[in-house]
Amino acid sequence: MKRTVVLVLLSPESGDAAAYRQAVEGDPELRERVTLRFATGDAVREAITDAEVVTCGNVSAEQVAAARNLRWISFWSAGMDGKARPELLTRGLLLTSASGVHGPNIAEHVLAFMLMFTRRMPFYQRAQMAGRWEHFGSSRAGGGAEELTGKTLGIVGLGRIGEALTARAKAFEMRVVATKRNPQARYNAAVVPNALYPPEELPRLLAESDHVCIALPYTPETHHLFDAGMLAYMQPTAYLYNIARGKIVDEAALIAALQEGRLAGAGLDVFEEEPLPAESPLWRMENVIITPHVAGITPHYFARAAALFADNLKRYLHGLPLQNLYDPARGY
Repeated sequence: MKRTVVLVLLSPESGDAAAYRQAVEGDPELRERVTLRFATGDAVREAITDAEVVTCGNVSAEQVAAARNLRWISFWSAGMDGKARPELLTRGLLLTSASGVHGPNIAEHVLAFMLMFTRRMPFYQRAQMAGRWEHFGSSRAGGGAEELTGKTLGIVGLGRIGEALTARAKAFEMRVVATKRNPQARYNAAVVPNALYPPEELPRLLAESDHVCIALPYTPETHHLFDAGMLAYMQPTAYLYNIARGKIVDEAALIAALQEGRLAGAGLDVFEEEPLPAESPLWRMENVIITPHVAGITPHYFARAAALFADNLKRYLHGLPLQNLYDPARGY
């Protein structure tokens, strides 16, 4: 007998909805036990009233209040900042994220940043637009393009994105060092960094890295973790990449370090304020590459998110622990 109404806050006609239909209705047990619905806009309030489970990008307090039978909200974003709100926690709802679906896409985005800086692509792109045949220094004298081979990549937060990035960096013969709060909590044990440090050894990681990628969740503990003092541990020839959350970095301190030559460059997909204000100096800095919070976007995103949700839905029906369950003590 079907007893769980699952509401997906998507247009029923969208390709994203098709991914959820295939993942949920394609499973014999879920097809037998679950009623799947889709709703957007004004249709949500009525459709949500008897839903036991909701999967969405976000949900309003009004919508949650209308869902009398609601027990679990599955967010299809990895970050839980702004999602695990007090009215959801006090109601005792289960909250899960889509952590893990961003591994390949964001790792490739970071690798693109790294290759662009290493091979001096921003310089050559500007020269192309200006119609100039111009070399970036002399490669024989060490002033031209560099290589990733033999360089050290520091990953701050070895989660699924960090592991995916580690595997790709190893293919470029890089040395990889990382921090992780719980070294035992690994997702892919076959991916092994050259060194794994506890969070308190972040300064050590920064000091020995040529490239640094921030892959941490945003919590009160990580707010402005990369302030002026922490950035000072980095080499002046090093590059910083942020694909996590903008508020992990003190943006004013980063701008100062870049302007004063205490960092070689930065690849940024996230910012303290989004959209990034037009007056931000970051837009006009030649040693900065900006992308507008798109590192996780890929045609495969919702197929992965739907597969994760379907697996969690079976766990929910069988009373098993859910993957990516929000932990208030950790903040994610």
